[in-house]
Amino acid sequence: MSTGLSRQQCAVTVLGGPTAVIDIGGLRIVSDPTFDEAGPQGYLTKTAGPAADEDAVGPVDLVLVSHEAHPDNLDGRGRAFAKTAPLVLTGPRAAERLGSPAVGLSPWTGHRLPRPDGGGDLTVLAVPAVHGPEDGERDADGNVNCEVIGFVLSGQGLPTVYVSGDNASIRTVAEISRRVSGIDAAVLHAGAARMPAKFDGRPLSLDSRRAAAAAAVLGAEIVVPAHYDDWAHFSEGLPEIELAFHEAGLSSLLRVAPHGTWVPLTR
Repeated sequence: MSTGLSRQQCAVTVLGGPTAVIDIGGLRIVSDPTFDEAGPQGYLTKTAGPAADEDAVGPVDLVLVSHEAHPDNLDGRGRAFAKTAPLVLTGPRAAERLGSPAVGLSPWTGHRLPRPDGGGDLTVLAVPAVHGPEDGERDADGNVNCEVIGFVLSGQGLPTVYVSGDNASIRTVAEISRRVSGIDAAVLHAGAARMPAKFDGRPLSLDSRRAAAAAAVLGAEIVVPAHYDDWAHFSEGLPEIELAFHEAGLSSLLRVAPHGTWVPLTR
């Protein structure tokens, strides 16, 4: 894990769990950083460490945190890593708990970052996510399970990239597709996370068939699966994802590579 991740023009690599490194517009972005080694994480169990550590990732321009309430999306070392970044974008409640440099975004609000490549700004749009079944009990803020957001990255001359966060709702994906046109690539959390004590054991994130359905609804040309391994509470893994995309006739969209290997975000 001492080998650095070389800068890319426009690509993504998944390091394990939900953690992805996205190089776009001259910016290095990390989503849901989890850098702890395998072992117990409260009521969850991490089964493998990341394919690259903080030193390999190097300096970043932005950290995206879909939610900080669960350690499989922000563990101890991931939290410390986020605090060293110049900017963290997350939900409003999460930003309050994290403190500086976190900025809270409600769904359908955006934040602009100057692009080092000279192409203007990168826009990060917060989009909704439902961390469980649609009919699950909601808290005072209307959230299922906890506050979670996804993100859409866009800019002139760049592919538009959707990062789902822990969303289980196809209805939410359809709303995003209606309101954000031309999504080119999607990083989908697709491990069908389940906890027997929550919502009768129903999925808390996309299962494989819903991931394939989400890809079809979005019309994305590139789909990179994430958050399907390295934690014991995932009920589906890469074989199920590949089968679901094959059965849906969407295998050509799926981009699967060993963790730590770059995947271009354009065809």
